[in-house]
Amino acid sequence: MTMASFASNVYSRAETVCSYLPVVLNTVLVFSITGEVSYLVLMEPPLEAADRTKTVMWSSWWKVVHLLAQYFMLGNICWNASMFLKTDPSIKGVFLGDGMGQGWRYCYTCETHTPPRCSHCYDCKVCVLRRDHHCVFFSQCVGLRNYRYFLSCLLFMWSGLLYAVVMNAEVFIVILKEGVTLHSVLLLLIPWIMLLSGQVSARAFAFAFIADTCVVGFLLVSSFLFFHIILLLRGQTTREWYSTRRPYNLGILGNLYHYLGTRWYLCWLCPLIPSPLPGDGLHFQVTGSLEPVR
Repeated sequence: MTMASFASNVYSRAETVCSYLPVVLNTVLVFSITGEVSYLVLMEPPLEAADRTKTVMWSSWWKVVHLLAQYFMLGNICWNASMFLKTDPSIKGVFLGDGMGQGWRYCYTCETHTPPRCSHCYDCKVCVLRRDHHCVFFSQCVGLRNYRYFLSCLLFMWSGLLYAVVMNAEVFIVILKEGVTLHSVLLLLIPWIMLLSGQVSARAFAFAFIADTCVVGFLLVSSFLFFHIILLLRGQTTREWYSTRRPYNLGILGNLYHYLGTRWYLCWLCPLIPSPLPGDGLHFQVTGSLEPVR
């Protein structure tokens, strides 16, 4: 019994550590990319004396603009991610009433009736209001109350990675300046192998690895962002994507209003901008109806 209890305790702790691992890795990558791009902004190529006098003032202002834009995006990424993790999308603390309306179902795991568009997440071990999906990168479900922060975080990650890809174009140019050789191609494709085999320095590896991460991350985040924008404009969740019916599609403006709140046109600029949701997560207005489904 003691060994079984010890093994259960170890497994529980390992599961907890693993659940936070994606968040830690994402944080490390975001700050690594930010640091590398900041270095690219601050680093100046050697200039002639005459050119240096003419460009130093413009260069200083241009760097300030770059850094302000960069840290504005970083701040929004971190802030939205923090708000996303702090906002509970589940049915905990929600008064469900009798729960016998149209579209309601019974969850045998939570032992309660659940409203339309609500489903049980076996990772979070709870039912989630207007559940979209379980995000493995944040180890939390995307639902009614935290969807705004999830989408805003994706938006600023996309813009930040696009900015980083443009800034890292110089890194690709430096790597390929002597032409497309086996060495340059391998450095871009498998920088880890090149570092372990002693073919490149740690500095060259770091720049190549972060540049590759920016490109791969940009493509990955782009697919997620544009997919969720399409879902938003269609008034659907990821779980409803496969359905040919769209009973909750209220038009573009209506969907933006119900998904992002009353200040949908401003809330994406900063997570502190209040944007109350018009619904309660229990009843939903359907297409062509002025009354919510009960």
